[in-house]
Amino acid sequence: MKSIKELYRIGTGPSSSHTMAPRKAAEMFLERHPDAASFKVTLYGSLAATGVGHMTDVAILDTLTPAAPTEIIWQPKVFLPFHPNGMTFAAYNKTNKLIDNWTVYSVGGGALSEGENTPSIESPDIYSMNSMTEILLWCENTGKSYWEYVNECEESDIWDYLNEVWKTMREAIQRGLEAEGVLPGPLNLRRKAYTYHIKASGYKNSLRSRGLVFAYALAVSEENASGGKIVTAPTCGSCGVVPAILHHLQDSREFSDTRILRAMATAGLVGNIVKTNASISGAEVGCQGEVGVACAMASAAANQLFGGSPAQIEYAAEMGLEHHLGMTCDPVCGLVQIPCIERNAMAAARALDANLYSSFTDGMHRVSFDRVVEVMKQTGHDLPSLYKETSEGGLAKDYKQM
Repeated sequence: MKSIKELYRIGTGPSSSHTMAPRKAAEMFLERHPDAASFKVTLYGSLAATGVGHMTDVAILDTLTPAAPTEIIWQPKVFLPFHPNGMTFAAYNKTNKLIDNWTVYSVGGGALSEGENTPSIESPDIYSMNSMTEILLWCENTGKSYWEYVNECEESDIWDYLNEVWKTMREAIQRGLEAEGVLPGPLNLRRKAYTYHIKASGYKNSLRSRGLVFAYALAVSEENASGGKIVTAPTCGSCGVVPAILHHLQDSREFSDTRILRAMATAGLVGNIVKTNASISGAEVGCQGEVGVACAMASAAANQLFGGSPAQIEYAAEMGLEHHLGMTCDPVCGLVQIPCIERNAMAAARALDANLYSSFTDGMHRVSFDRVVEVMKQTGHDLPSLYKETSEGGLAKDYKQM
């Protein structure tokens, strides 16, 4: 597995796979051909189907057009074999002769791959164990916890990086709680975070707690939908779940930043396991790979903060993912607004429930986290493409713009 720095990417929304990664790919191709006279970029499958709503073309054009004229070609019905999020960059000289052709894939969470033989083109693997079963056994044999395994595998600057991630998450919450108005795009969807936050303060403890979690998740998700600065956790579309849980628990239980960062490390490890053994790409496995994984990450983080054992933490993560199995990715108008924002809020609440349920057990259960990851991967592959970020099925089908 790779560094959790690649899971927690600091950047701007609205989509890690449809905005952040295409922008990165364009930057890399421009570095190869700074003197090209023109560029042509072909977007395939999900990238083409929901690229306008996710501002894929804007990300690419903003990068390439300052250097040379750039044409975008949309191929929403053409799916390349390796991954639904394929794109081909072409550079031409002054006589319009092709200089270079590069096909690359956005595989989820902002990561890029050149295909089957190069799963990622960004960094080497640094974790020797890739499954929860292996890591749980290591924890039981050494008496250590998941965050300590992260500490042993990552470079020494990991805690400084996670501190910056935590700062960015909190700032996104605060901006989202202060912002009002309508989100960009044709849906005319009003921001809700600030009203939820105000209403929550009027309730007694139990209801106020849940209302605040909703508000924090909405705040970050709405910031993402408006192109604000957020952290992928594990993706842009699911970026509200983990910060909502961590912020709420620190604010209500006064956990130190050190304990929050350790919980974040454990959450990152959970997300990394899914990213390595299945997928966190909505275009590949549906929303179960985005919001479902975010819920698993938040569930594990919460359980660790409340003193859960490694087995209980694994169980919390397993429930967070299992109860999102089969969730489709059906963004209305190709935007990360409906149903994505609301799903972040509900997944944050479910993470608290998974933590509570697991804390009542001894951590023993029949279905392992690794098994659920396998099932999620197979379920995602069995889903028709219209339910995997193409806006052709589910809630997005036949939607009429206002």
